[in-house]
Amino acid sequence: MKNLYDCHVHLNLPQFSLQRDLLLEECGKLLDFCINVGFDEKSSEESLSLAYGYPFIKAAVGIHPTYASSSTPRLLERISAMLLEEETVALGEIGLDYYWMKDPPEVQKAVFEEQMEIAAKQKKPVLIHDREAHDDTLAVLKIFKGRVRGVLHSFSGDETMAKKAADLGYYLSISGPVTYTNKKNALFRSLVSSLPPEWLLIETDSPYLAPVPFRGKTNSPLYVAYVAREIASLKQMEPEEFLRISRRSAKDIFEI
Repeated sequence: MKNLYDCHVHLNLPQFSLQRDLLLEECGKLLDFCINVGFDEKSSEESLSLAYGYPFIKAAVGIHPTYASSSTPRLLERISAMLLEEETVALGEIGLDYYWMKDPPEVQKAVFEEQMEIAAKQKKPVLIHDREAHDDTLAVLKIFKGRVRGVLHSFSGDETMAKKAADLGYYLSISGPVTYTNKKNALFRSLVSSLPPEWLLIETDSPYLAPVPFRGKTNSPLYVAYVAREIASLKQMEPEEFLRISRRSAKDIFEI
């Protein structure tokens, strides 16, 4: 399948330790590019290392909301420096997580806004983590309207949020759950079917959120085609046409 890419992976994680070299070789054959995403200092450094080692990998660096309390001026300076690296294409993943709530909302929002300011100064896109924090996430994005663009990673909002995010300059990245056909997921699948293809990116969030028929197993960038095919089916499009449009959007936001 042509034009395959994956805009959100974590290939540095231990789940891939035993087969990482082989997996990277296969991904290099299948994918045009993928974005390996950091969530703290160590993983951000690992993302950069992968990006410099493999031509199809680009890096994102940042502090995930579940690590907000680890943020210090020194760490923010380090993230800012890594963002200047040639192989870094985005700041992320950053945002808010009210599901795990490892830090109070005020702490998460402060670190989120500090990183958004870094992205604005360096003119880099952001990868946004938003879990059960839709309103507060949009409120922060609105503060930086016109200064920061990016991607809502593994989008889980409703139609209203999708439209507001698009108005703020954000793409919506769709992951494995779009393939889940249970009753609980019907509204989300219906939403995806109604959204303009120009708004939609694809991801696996490997090693998490494996699509059907791999649900419950370790996810892989090699499975991103299942996400693309499902979106195309929901939208009654040919997969190749959807991928052509989606890849163009991804290359636009990441300047690849």
